[in-house]
Amino acid sequence: MHDARILHESQIDPIASPLPSAPSRLLTMKLCWVLLTLAIFWVELQNGACQQVKRRKEAGENRIRPGGKRAKVRYPKLNEKEKDAGGRGQSILTQVLDKGRFLRLGESMSLTPGKNIELRCKGSNIGWSYPTYLDTFNDSRLSIKQSDKYSQLILTSPSAADTGAYSCWVILCDGSECLKDPDRTSSTYIYFTDKDELFVPSAIHFEIIYLRPDKPAVIPCRVSSHLAKVSLHREVPPEEMEVDGTLVSYDPTKGFILQKPSPEHQGVFYCKAVTKATPQISTKYQLLYVEVPSGPPYVTIEASFSSARGGDNINITCTVLGEPEVDLSFTWTYPGQDLRPVSVHDSWRLINRGMGHTTRISQSVMTVDDLETIDFGRYICRAKNKHGETAVATSVNSY
Repeated sequence: MHDARILHESQIDPIASPLPSAPSRLLTMKLCWVLLTLAIFWVELQNGACQQVKRRKEAGENRIRPGGKRAKVRYPKLNEKEKDAGGRGQSILTQVLDKGRFLRLGESMSLTPGKNIELRCKGSNIGWSYPTYLDTFNDSRLSIKQSDKYSQLILTSPSAADTGAYSCWVILCDGSECLKDPDRTSSTYIYFTDKDELFVPSAIHFEIIYLRPDKPAVIPCRVSSHLAKVSLHREVPPEEMEVDGTLVSYDPTKGFILQKPSPEHQGVFYCKAVTKATPQISTKYQLLYVEVPSGPPYVTIEASFSSARGGDNINITCTVLGEPEVDLSFTWTYPGQDLRPVSVHDSWRLINRGMGHTTRISQSVMTVDDLETIDFGRYICRAKNKHGETAVATSVNSY
């Protein structure tokens, strides 16, 4: 046993290195893992770069034909719906300039009076809006033509009076029903600047403006140049009104805006515009305060006699108190209708009621002369405005 152990120890190579210690082995393993991770990361980067180059070549970029010429890339064509979708959000309203050039219009622009203007709106079915007086007076200077791809508006010899908003929109139709496309609508405000006519002319030389406590009021002294400085003045007592930008503000496309009208704003006013030239005065505006609620007419009816004899003459009066600028119509139903001649007279006027409030009084008076038996009975008056209709009745009896 002792010899065998000695023989085993003698077989050990005296030149062999001793086994590494535990800390050395741990450091070696960490270094191997770091090198392996870096190698994997480098391979992934190489694969990604190759795939990007491959994708670019598949898309048709940098494609070289055998002859050394670069191949032309062909992109897919868009259908009409895709084209329309791509055009949404862009202005469809342009101005035609000289030599076939076009200008896409923004919110506003200034032009020189006297030079013809041509506007185009893209689309096969287009609607237009423009200053209303061009329609009111059936102005022959304005013409609109529709072609397959666009609509054309031409205004010849424009003046300061033509200053205003010009809009167009695409009309969508489904059979006989047509609607305005809100996504394809464009508008621009055009100033036809005239140094001799700073205010946009009005056909009314003394305009009435009604003030209501529940909504803003506008004094429409618009200007033909957005560079003009405009002020608001009361005639009696003479004073310039303060424009603070909140309760009273000015918009050159609308005029002076009174956010909260009150009885103190009543009176005669005018506007003054100043540029480099001599100041100019606008037309005058009569401001009247109104406190009549909006709604169907409030009607009363009264006969000159509730009882009468044959041969008498009688008047039946229908009266409405309402908003000054709201139109009103009367109709009658009576016993001898279509059988007996009667006369009807309608009239209205403005009156002051209460603390300086302005009201419109409208009346319809029916006159029946030389009463006969057929004329006795129930008389009905109907008054109608844009808010509704009201009917009232009274009776004429025989003694």
